Amino acid sequence: MTDSAPATTGKKPTATRPRAGGKRERLAAAAAQVFHQQGVERTTLSDIATAADVPLGNVYYYFKTKDQLVEAAIGSHLDTLRAATDQLDQLPEPADRLKALIGGWIEQRDMAARYGCPFGTLAVELDKREDGLDQAAADVMQALIAWAESQFSQLGHPDEARDLAVAFIAAYQGMSVLANTLRDPEIMTSQGHRLAAWIDTLS
Repeated sequence: MTDSAPATTGKKPTATRPRAGGKRERLAAAAAQVFHQQGVERTTLSDIATAADVPLGNVYYYFKTKDQLVEAAIGSHLDTLRAATDQLDQLPEPADRLKALIGGWIEQRDMAARYGCPFGTLAVELDKREDGLDQAAADVMQALIAWAESQFSQLGHPDEARDLAVAFIAAYQGMSVLANTLRDPEIMTSQGHRLAAWIDTLS
């Protein structure tokens, strides 16, 4: 999201091991990273323990099931989103905030080309389920849309802010899917620049 195809080599996850925070937070962040790379179904609790650099027994201490780790990973994505938007909100103008977000997406183009959107891929996978986790994933996407809606409203488009926000996030998800499907990171670059130019027309 602000933060993509599952790895097919069978290798151990290559996520950077999170070290900040307590073990529970590290495990949640590691779960988000490994689910992004491998998908939920292919990921084991051992994979997550390895990525978090904690003993496997610690995983079972904090999370009894993989579903609990999925829920924690969703929470980690939401925390990441809030931290990112809080930082973006320090910029003085809404157009600058939106374009800075686009810049972040472009910077992550290689990751998007290999794995897709960090959160979008998880949301799609969870959509196949009907156990509440699908709705939890939707809540994170709604939070991003709501933030973007606020920016478009501040840009002077309050009556159509929601539609503009949905179009904005849909454009990101679409370019992430194409970059991933075609394994072409420059799709993120070209489409990101087009999206930024669109923001300029609304300012």
